[in-house]
Amino acid sequence: MREMVARCRQLVETIYNQYDASHDLDHIDRVMKNAEKILLTEPAADELVVQLAVLLHDIEDAKYEAMHEATTNQMLDKIGASADLSAKVISAIESVSFNGGHAKEITSIEGAIVRDADRLDAIGAIGIARAFAFGGARGRKLYDLEEEARRTMSASEYRNKETASVTHFYEKLLLLKELMVTTEGIRLAKERHHFMESFLEQLKIEIE
Repeated sequence: MREMVARCRQLVETIYNQYDASHDLDHIDRVMKNAEKILLTEPAADELVVQLAVLLHDIEDAKYEAMHEATTNQMLDKIGASADLSAKVISAIESVSFNGGHAKEITSIEGAIVRDADRLDAIGAIGIARAFAFGGARGRKLYDLEEEARRTMSASEYRNKETASVTHFYEKLLLLKELMVTTEGIRLAKERHHFMESFLEQLKIEIE
């Protein structure tokens, strides 16, 4: 198991290092640490499925698809994953994306762990840093006082409108605490959510 995970990490390293700082290999490593914390409280989960899903969950992210031609299936084939293991990993990955509030239904405890672990890295201090790193990489404004956060949107609208970075907090990041599903994910999200609220309050004071 360790050899397969190590080989997978080796294969994805060059891919993620092409991404901006919001979705690079450091992001993957942080999500892995979050997943490991949650795994301690979910003994029924398959650790190998979780670890491989974490390593591969952003390979086919539409935001970066022009940077490489690798696919999740190709990576799983290269590390010698069985058809059954590959199916479980892909199923876990499919429910990770927020997709403008249109995430696919979780079908396994492994999917729940990976999704919570990924979303934990989108909130709190690191979530703030990532939001502005992504916005900076895309040339977006820090904030726009005239821009209203959308309450409903299609997956396409979510991905294609380039909103200011602070608007993204209200369209996604502040919603994630209530969308956690594992007991440990829920617990860890509370403190990070509170930190984001404090940051936005201070930011408002400084802007005004």
